[in-house]
Amino acid sequence: MRPAGPSGSPPAPKPSRDTKALALRGAALVAIAVVSSLLWWLIRHEPETTPVADTPSKSGQFQYTLIEGPQVTSDCVSKSYGDTKDFFTQTPCTRLSRALYTTETGGQKALVSVVLVTMPGEVTATQLKALTDKDGTGNVSDLVRDGTFKDQGAPKISGQDAAYDSHVTGPEVAIVLAGFYNKHKDKPVLERIATDALRLSGDLRR
Repeated sequence: MRPAGPSGSPPAPKPSRDTKALALRGAALVAIAVVSSLLWWLIRHEPETTPVADTPSKSGQFQYTLIEGPQVTSDCVSKSYGDTKDFFTQTPCTRLSRALYTTETGGQKALVSVVLVTMPGEVTATQLKALTDKDGTGNVSDLVRDGTFKDQGAPKISGQDAAYDSHVTGPEVAIVLAGFYNKHKDKPVLERIATDALRLSGDLRR
């Protein structure tokens, strides 16, 4: 028989080893749950890092110098001609940005028009590209054609000697025209310039 306590009542039974082990195990589980919750909160609330992209004008085959623009408007009808103008009359764009660049290769200087058209959606953007890709359907007026850029030595870059390329990204259509100064002709090189300059359209989103 256990000895009586100070008040005369028998002392409370001491917890068994199994009870202590369960208590310790429960405390450990609670601690793990708290730590896990804290880590999950930190992961979800950690600020996202924004990747730094290369400047489009510095990450390709050719180097370009901006000489005019960008000029931004939402009136594509007045800035286009031919069937392309009719297209914009029926399907207005939401934004138009145009710029002119120069680049040099092999001692020859080229003038490059870069246009970025934003349409209401991807379907109309694809339709616009299909239209301007065809010969004789007009285009968006470059800044030489509409008289904005008034350099007397600037080549006409909307004629047969010019190089053309285009690209669709979602609702955006990038259109490039390029031509050499001084009536120099090298269509393969000019076409490479036009294709390379499509990346400059990223600068026109700003």
